[in-house]
Amino acid sequence: MTKDEELTKYMALIEQYKEQMNSIETQFSYLQAAINDYNKAKITLEQLSNTESGAEILLPIGGCTFINATAKNPSKVLFDIGGGIVTDKTSEDAIKKIDKRTEDLQKTQERLFALMQQLQAEATDISAKAQKLIEEQQQ
Repeated sequence: MTKDEELTKYMALIEQYKEQMNSIETQFSYLQAAINDYNKAKITLEQLSNTESGAEILLPIGGCTFINATAKNPSKVLFDIGGGIVTDKTSEDAIKKIDKRTEDLQKTQERLFALMQQLQAEATDISAKAQKLIEEQQQ
């Protein structure tokens, strides 16, 4: 393989690493948004658990928007268990499930971060090799 072909290969690899890292950053952002959503739900459930039945409340519905509501049975919530299936849970059980989902998402973020570091290291290595080839061609 000629030096020009090798340099072209390195440049293509660097571009590929950039695309992979951008994809990982997007996935990381989606995961962070999901974690934030779960945290908001957990805070709401914690506050509702201290509310008496029949109390007037402001219920957050997302997008910094609230509705006036009456807490009919604040110790029971409807919880999506997946596949569009919703079940009754106590606030405590729902909070435990939310904590577990949040923990799983954070572990996934950690794996993505490690992958991103690995890709960055490989891209740096390839970039150094490409730079060396360029310097050799200039001499």
